[in-house]
Amino acid sequence: MSVLSNIGSGWILLGLLSHSAFAGEVRSSMGDQIGVAVTIYNEDLALVRDRRKLTLDIGRQDLAMADISARIRAETALLSSQTGVPALAVIEQNFDFDLLTPDTLLNKYVGKSVKAVSVNPVSGKEVIESAVVLATNQGLVLRFADRIETKFPGRIIFDQVPDNLREKPTLVMRLENSNPEPQEVQLSYLTSGLSWKADYVASLNQTESEIDLTGWVTLTNQSGARYEDALLQLVAGDVQQVQQALPRRSMVAFEAAAMSKGMEQESLFEYHLYTLAEATTVSDNQTKQVSLLSASQVPVVKQYVLDGQGQFYGGRHVRSTKLNVGAFLSITNDESSNLGIPLPGGVVRVYKNDSAGRVQFIGEERIDHSAKNQRLSLKLGNSFDVTAQRVQTDFKKVPNRKPYNFSAQIGNKISISNARDQEVTVHVRETIPGDWEMIAEDASHQELSSNTVEWNVKVGPDSTVEFEFVTLVRY
Repeated sequence: MSVLSNIGSGWILLGLLSHSAFAGEVRSSMGDQIGVAVTIYNEDLALVRDRRKLTLDIGRQDLAMADISARIRAETALLSSQTGVPALAVIEQNFDFDLLTPDTLLNKYVGKSVKAVSVNPVSGKEVIESAVVLATNQGLVLRFADRIETKFPGRIIFDQVPDNLREKPTLVMRLENSNPEPQEVQLSYLTSGLSWKADYVASLNQTESEIDLTGWVTLTNQSGARYEDALLQLVAGDVQQVQQALPRRSMVAFEAAAMSKGMEQESLFEYHLYTLAEATTVSDNQTKQVSLLSASQVPVVKQYVLDGQGQFYGGRHVRSTKLNVGAFLSITNDESSNLGIPLPGGVVRVYKNDSAGRVQFIGEERIDHSAKNQRLSLKLGNSFDVTAQRVQTDFKKVPNRKPYNFSAQIGNKISISNARDQEVTVHVRETIPGDWEMIAEDASHQELSSNTVEWNVKVGPDSTVEFEFVTLVRY
């Protein structure tokens, strides 16, 4: 018998005295588990491999696997015997996610009889009456022998829990078994609700020539299941999957667990697979951090970059424009830099000590998945002391020729000022639209791509450098 108490506006399950559901099925829970492995991908996707030791009857039966992810993609489930001899054949499977709660229990009793318990306000004694649940929409409606009531002030007693309600998400498989001995089985399935991301912390030295880099993996479990002492693997890369609209839940716990042996990595198809050296437990509704890498004295190069603006090639501009000069750190991901491993995409946050030794945050940048030997460029902000001005010095339309609709000769002047007490080199990158030709320039450029050129301009301390260039543009 189940009892509900009406406290405030909600119905609270007080006790479960009998249960008639699911008679005859073989039930398996976390107590049967002998191992679990979880591979987590980038886009809210994970592969769970749950191994359990079971003893099954010969022939056809129902096996109910509880303590699985509440966000399982049931169509991906695969149950197999690990004894070496095929012993199981799954005929049918159902995922029961209509869970036992006070609300679902009431909903299942619409049109059925319950016991309603109230207290006589005069005598103080309990009164038990039979009633039929008429509705539960926006509140409970009960029909008694002589009246209909809403906002019932007592508690409800149920004779049993309906067969189609379970206390946990459960995958029920109807199967044929040919092995009567205890056997290991593995349930593999894909699920949402498990995700991971990489975060990096970099400490820049005083000469701004090296960083100490620490990488963390942040795991988030909102799948509705706990993974005890799991072999944990992470896949970095863009794995193709069909998107499904799934609800999200809030996180309620955080845990940091630095793994002393870090992670091992290997290539997997067109991705990279990272394996934790030690088993770890990931609880439901938990965020956990584990160590990814630690590298010291990683060489960096500080760069100033001025990105040109394509708007100066669309018509005449008479006003001078102030431009920001970006401050970057360039890192080469190779062994000589104490790195040389594929880096999962994530956010790099950079810190530096001030003159008094206090740590200060100086910027952050998101990086994509970065292969070994690839160069990383981190924009940390705009320079305060290195600034630039730009003005269009000439705009002259020239006769069009097929297939072009616009042709013009455009002159630009860029002024770069350096208020620092040492020389800087500014990389001026200009994106030029259409079919273009450099007519004249004060300094030689190099082509980075079909429509991007770069000048490396040296600017001495407390000085300003100007240079001009003229471009013929057609489009």
